[in-house]
Amino acid sequence: MERQLRRLVVVLGDQLDEHSAVFDDFSPQHDALWMAEVREESTHVPSHQMRSALLLSAMRHFRDRQRAMGRTVHYRQLDDPDNRGSLSAELERALRELRPRDVVWVQPGEYRVQQQLTQTVAQQRIPLTVLPDRHFLCSLEDFHKHADQREQLRLEFFYREQRKKTGILMDGKQPIGGQWNFDADNRGSFGKRGPSLLLAPPRRFAPDALTQQVLQTVQTTFPRHVGDLDTFDWPVTPRQARLALDDFIEHRLADFGRYQDAMWTQQPYLYHSRLSAALNLKLLDPRQVLQAAEAAYHAGRAPLASVEGFIRQILGWREYVRGIYWRYMPQYRENNALRADQPLPSFYWTGDTDFNCLRQALEQTLRLGYAHHIQRLMVTGLFALLLGVRPIEVHEWYLSVYVDAVEWVELPNTLGMSQFADGGIMASKPYVASGKYIQRMSNYCQGCRYDPAVAVGPNACPFTMLYWDFLDRHQVRLSQNPRMRMQLKNLRQLSADERSQIRQQAHRLREQIAASSASYVDPRREGTT
Repeated sequence: MERQLRRLVVVLGDQLDEHSAVFDDFSPQHDALWMAEVREESTHVPSHQMRSALLLSAMRHFRDRQRAMGRTVHYRQLDDPDNRGSLSAELERALRELRPRDVVWVQPGEYRVQQQLTQTVAQQRIPLTVLPDRHFLCSLEDFHKHADQREQLRLEFFYREQRKKTGILMDGKQPIGGQWNFDADNRGSFGKRGPSLLLAPPRRFAPDALTQQVLQTVQTTFPRHVGDLDTFDWPVTPRQARLALDDFIEHRLADFGRYQDAMWTQQPYLYHSRLSAALNLKLLDPRQVLQAAEAAYHAGRAPLASVEGFIRQILGWREYVRGIYWRYMPQYRENNALRADQPLPSFYWTGDTDFNCLRQALEQTLRLGYAHHIQRLMVTGLFALLLGVRPIEVHEWYLSVYVDAVEWVELPNTLGMSQFADGGIMASKPYVASGKYIQRMSNYCQGCRYDPAVAVGPNACPFTMLYWDFLDRHQVRLSQNPRMRMQLKNLRQLSADERSQIRQQAHRLREQIAASSASYVDPRREGTT
């Protein structure tokens, strides 16, 4: 008589953690893993080819490692002829065929997936065990305790708690160096000279045979999705992710802090780590990353300002946004505090714009599936915020085009940090600036026909014009924010005539962009779910 499967362990594509809680009591004789590649995960938003390829390659490598360990893995490939196309449909079929006594998984990273799969298991009347995701250093329970004790959430206070709890960069009860935050030291630009000619690019990983198969599958299945798979070089295994970490620590960490906000033409990576995708797929444990960075400081290989700035992103920001996501979902996704109502410009999908800074960031993003945090926050995100784009459209674009985009981290960063759509839950003020900021932090303004110092007229920089218009449109709301006082004071120094001209020109620009976007047919959305 065939023995009934004890547990079916569900492993999602962004849960490739070989030390996951699902393996604590795993029995190769009685349990099995279940994984599925499905079209829905690349089409509910039109996923960048790089994003889809990285996910599928990492999943297949994980599957093969598990099988090599003697574990049974029930695995559905995207190109299986009878693939039903959605996680819930594939899981339903597996539950009907395998009839496990129990289903186990680690909490998913996306609310949509959690709801769909939970309902699927409930319909089959099979007990479900949901385990905490211990990849993270702060449990959701601990985050809720932190939040319950405060009227307002702010990263800085959460980050300090994390430092004290973990002992990272601490000298007893005090932060090493006498201060918690070295932001003031980490705002350097390259000036006219540009980045060093000795700057080493991130380590590349040539696609192996398994990845080559994935690249072909993605190109065949999603031929109209953006991306250039000829340049695919992302780490797809824990070993490769560790090598990428070592490469960053050795070659770029020392200058990361100083230049983390800088941008330069045709230099997509600069001093950035390019580790977020490996972290978000769980190929790399954040504890490894934090230990390596801290060790580099103690060994004298990187200055404190750089190390602290990098650690704050991992120990502070990454954990913080996850807590916000799960505390406020599903309502958080619908936030639109500034009542933005413009459509996303069609050039976000094509890069076809004469705004040079936007063109640089967009063409890079559409080709590589990558842009560093300032390109996202202060170029693509800033323009959408100033223009007044519907936040949900900005969110869906970011989720579509970046290889590291998983909703728990991407949604709060976009709606809260970038678009201020949550009204201040996540960040204390809108991150708005004129074109002068981009001029100071990059060489993008060189060769652009628009002048970042000009707000009206044919040569007016769209960022500068829309910046003043943004302050003007939202001045009543922003006047209640102490951190916006200086910017509003500068607004009041403009004459009534200047403000009127800015409003009129901003209105015309919105109409022009909306009209061109309305006539644009996005081929990626044909046939998607």
